[in-house]
Amino acid sequence: MSSETPNPRVPFSFELYPPRSESSQAALHETVRRLAAAGPDFISVTYGAGGSTGGRSLEVLRFIREHTDVEPLAHITCVGNTYAGAAALIREFLDAGILSFLALRGDPPAGQDEPFLGDLESAAQLVQLIDRVQAERSPYEESPVPGFPGAATVGARRKATVAVAAFPNGHPRSTHRWQDIDALLAKQAAGATSAITQLFFHSDDYLTFVDKARAEGVTIPILPGIMPIVSPVRLTRVLELTGETLPSELAIALDVEPTPEGRHEIGVEWAARLAREVIAGGAPGIHLYAFNQHHTVLTVLEEAGVLPVARIR
Repeated sequence: MSSETPNPRVPFSFELYPPRSESSQAALHETVRRLAAAGPDFISVTYGAGGSTGGRSLEVLRFIREHTDVEPLAHITCVGNTYAGAAALIREFLDAGILSFLALRGDPPAGQDEPFLGDLESAAQLVQLIDRVQAERSPYEESPVPGFPGAATVGARRKATVAVAAFPNGHPRSTHRWQDIDALLAKQAAGATSAITQLFFHSDDYLTFVDKARAEGVTIPILPGIMPIVSPVRLTRVLELTGETLPSELAIALDVEPTPEGRHEIGVEWAARLAREVIAGGAPGIHLYAFNQHHTVLTVLEEAGVLPVARIR
């Protein structure tokens, strides 16, 4: 009999965005099923600025909850939201059985330089609002007593979990790199239960950030967000959106490779290597930006050694 201890399971999760049209909804449902079959801890669904995709986000979250065993996680942003509007949205999610959130400050609409905020000025305020809305909506839970119609026992409610964003290389609007750790401390003090990072291209970006955050008093788990970059077009787009520095080695490799299949392989291996390195450095799991496709992110997990068996067909 082997005396080797099995490798502990590495938690992983995925991010999706709502379908942009009715025609893409069926394809997204199939992607959800494929991702759920791999056994993630949760699947998050993004939310459009100013509520542009709110209804479709909720539809995807409901589908995850009703058709899989995976925890759905709802994104919600401050941008353009009033207290009343944000509170109403939170109640709508709670009414649908959603108890996991990602609270984000959000980005202003394209072409607008100044922050486009409503009543909520920070993600920390949004974290507090989620807790307050849930407490007002359901201060406790009732469970029926078998055999005694109308009778119920009262117990503590399951409290919503609220993740927040973290920026290993600084938010584009930060005045200095470590300002984001101060913001993360404020979110933690407000009640955040975990953090998910923006994408990064080198494992030291994440590991150095976590070391610094821990030294400053951040205790919540910080999940590394990893995005497989499988084309020069995608790389250009994410650099525009995030303000990250161009990863020259990856950019050159993608540019010189003539085939889509070759570029896909390059992007997958880069992401898989990142995953292996941050896991070895102590990351509590892996969060993958899936771009509403299952094949690429499941291949990354397989090559990183997180999934023992290919589940991409």
